[in-house]
Amino acid sequence: MDCHHCISLSSQDILTRIERVILGVVTSLSKDEAPVLVLPNRSSWANVRFDSAVGLQMTSGHSVTTVRSDCPSSITKFGQILKILSVIYRLVQSNSYSTKRDLYYNDTQLFSSQQTVDRIVDDISCMLKVPRRSLHVLATSKGLISGDLCYLEEDGTKIDCHSSSIAIPVSPNITAITNIVSSAKFILIVEKDATFQKLLDDDFCTKLSPCIMITGKGVPDVNSRLMVRKLWETLHIPIFALVDADPHGIEIMCIYKYGSLAMSFEAHSLTVPSVMWLGLLPSDLQRLRVPKDSLIPLTKKDERKLNSLMKRPYLSNHPAWQREMELMQQNKVKAELQALAAIAPDFLTSIYLPNKLRYGGWV
Repeated sequence: MDCHHCISLSSQDILTRIERVILGVVTSLSKDEAPVLVLPNRSSWANVRFDSAVGLQMTSGHSVTTVRSDCPSSITKFGQILKILSVIYRLVQSNSYSTKRDLYYNDTQLFSSQQTVDRIVDDISCMLKVPRRSLHVLATSKGLISGDLCYLEEDGTKIDCHSSSIAIPVSPNITAITNIVSSAKFILIVEKDATFQKLLDDDFCTKLSPCIMITGKGVPDVNSRLMVRKLWETLHIPIFALVDADPHGIEIMCIYKYGSLAMSFEAHSLTVPSVMWLGLLPSDLQRLRVPKDSLIPLTKKDERKLNSLMKRPYLSNHPAWQREMELMQQNKVKAELQALAAIAPDFLTSIYLPNKLRYGGWV
């Protein structure tokens, strides 16, 4: 599915798509048949193709999951989807917004967990071929942003991210942000909140050169990814990823760059294929002679994750990435960014990052 088509959907288009689903349910009932909902399968690599300009994209001939109303294992999900569809219909019709949290607390017995609501909203988005924000359902953001950046929120509030001591939460409605002003030379995506806070405390953004830092606090939420994408489209500046030298960190960087399997139906608005892997590189561990007792042996789970990453369709485009991952496989060790503090307490901010950015030590 090409999401260029769904960016400009009118409210009427969205209502029509929901009505079409409901009409299918009603038609089945009128024929005494059990209604069935058909969802694209969002967890199969077979449904995804790789496009180097976009990332992981859901293909049109994808395999599907059927949610049946006459089957004990899927009747609950069937009810949950119809319930959320009806709420979305009202939201779009009245041009009002709700958060995924509100949807859950609206009927906690039906949904059993917040994750259930999150999954179903994404399933509906994929089924209707409508970006989630066009469904008028907002997610609370977990990401933080700081640095040389000002912009206006939808309600006209001016947001200034320059403060070096406190970061600004990423907006829950990225599409509505306007008047982005920045003289940043680059954007730094930071995997973990702890590293982000350290860089903030060391006033990294002003010391080195004007820049913007963003963290999704681990696996990034959609809003953090939308924000990186929006800044990239607006500012056209380099984007670097600073992640742990472990399979989990590499996967997080890949999500920003090429997207995720589960959200491949929205790749066009979420991925930033120009993201560069700044560090921490497995080759840095040897080059900088990071003390052995700061290195952690790879677990079986790490090895499985690394093997699956090395089979990803985009790796053939990145021989340098392949070499880094092969090095990790051979040495069987990983390291967190904090390991650099074993060389010197301020090594990350005073030496490692300035040298990398100055002399081009990324892949």
